[in-house]
Amino acid sequence: MSEPALQISGLVKRFGSAVAVDGVGLELPRGTLLALLGPNGAGKTTTVEIAEGLQRPDAGTVRVLGLDPHRDRARLRPRIGVMPQGGGAYPGVRTAEMLQLVASCAADPLDVRWLLDVLGLAKAARTPFKRLSGGQQQRLSLACAIVGRPELVFLDEPTAGMDPQARRLVWDLLAALRADGVSILLTTHLMEEAETLADQVVIIDRGRVVAQGSPAELTASDGDAEQLTFRARPGLDVGLLIEALPEGYTVTETAPGSYRVTGKIDPQVVSTVTAWCAQHGVLAEQLHVGSKDLEDVFLELTGRELRA
Repeated sequence: MSEPALQISGLVKRFGSAVAVDGVGLELPRGTLLALLGPNGAGKTTTVEIAEGLQRPDAGTVRVLGLDPHRDRARLRPRIGVMPQGGGAYPGVRTAEMLQLVASCAADPLDVRWLLDVLGLAKAARTPFKRLSGGQQQRLSLACAIVGRPELVFLDEPTAGMDPQARRLVWDLLAALRADGVSILLTTHLMEEAETLADQVVIIDRGRVVAQGSPAELTASDGDAEQLTFRARPGLDVGLLIEALPEGYTVTETAPGSYRVTGKIDPQVVSTVTAWCAQHGVLAEQLHVGSKDLEDVFLELTGRELRA
């Protein structure tokens, strides 16, 4: 049981002349949650599908619970749970029927009625899958992935389409699973989700690992580098604000009405920013001093251009 739940080394996968995964390596210790992040087309889905035994690698080694996920998939199937992003249920099947069907394939499943209640699906137990909302479909897919008491669960965008209440409910459930010793591999585009839940984060881009570590390690400031963020009316002349600040500071409008000042933030810098705004008839709101967050790190490493 000391071996990792998932261990990948030198993983390579090609589709014709395109290299989808190019030497990826990662390790998921038992009883922890690893968030696998990357832009669209970075190689996340291919990596996860190989770990699930759905594709064969062209090179490298993959061990899931100590076994080869392709050669030993029959032995692994009862020990893992998989939540695909697309839902995976029959369109006409009712909610409780689908979960009961999956539970019947497990040796010691969780109580179906209890799980439906925990995930807020009890009132939709007789509703056909195709009539569920997007968030309800996601919650049913999650229920199907964990009803068999897996040792390791693969979750692909588990909270996509959920409202904030449902998202928090799922976060609490994943934290409880981890506390019970379940290992979790999570892919998500929600940086807050990864930062809140993950013990370790692996960021891949163009098939390669570009960063890995705990959220705190990845977002740690370099030396005295910090940032001040604030909101004001859109379109401020950030060049004039830069002129008012000491040399070496940068100011960017990260989104309409959202501004970031980067550099060593001390009381004098905060005073300069607020005084400059006042001189220009601008009210600076929601001032926050802190280090960069996981989204900042992600964009620094993978760029800001849109991906197909």
